[in-house]
Amino acid sequence: MLTKRYSEMTEYELKNEIAGLKEKARKAEQLGIINEFAVLERKITMAKSYLLDPDDYKPEEVYEIEGAPGESFKINYMNGIFAWGYRLSSPDHEEALPISMLMKKVTQ
Repeated sequence: MLTKRYSEMTEYELKNEIAGLKEKARKAEQLGIINEFAVLERKITMAKSYLLDPDDYKPEEVYEIEGAPGESFKINYMNGIFAWGYRLSSPDHEEALPISMLMKKVTQ
C-alpha cells in the first residue's frame, strides 16, 4: 500500500487524516499508551501545518507557542512549514517549530 506524504495530500485528505489520527490518539490515551499518543499528537501537528499558508508567518515576528503557556517564539526564517528561530526565554538556542504550533500574539 502506497501512502501519500502530507505535502501531496489535498485539504480534504488532510482533514480526514487528522480526524483518523485524533481517533487513534484518543484510543491510545484511553489505553495508557503514552508513547503512541505522543507520536500521534506530533503527526496531527504536522498534518495541521500543511493546512496553513507558510507565507502568513514572517521573520522577526513573535508568536505564542501552542501548548506552552507563556512561551514566545521569534522567527528568524521559514523553511517550508517550519519556522526557524528561538524561544524568547532561550535566545541562544535555535530550533524549528511546525507553523501549526504558532499562534499570533495578541497585542494590547
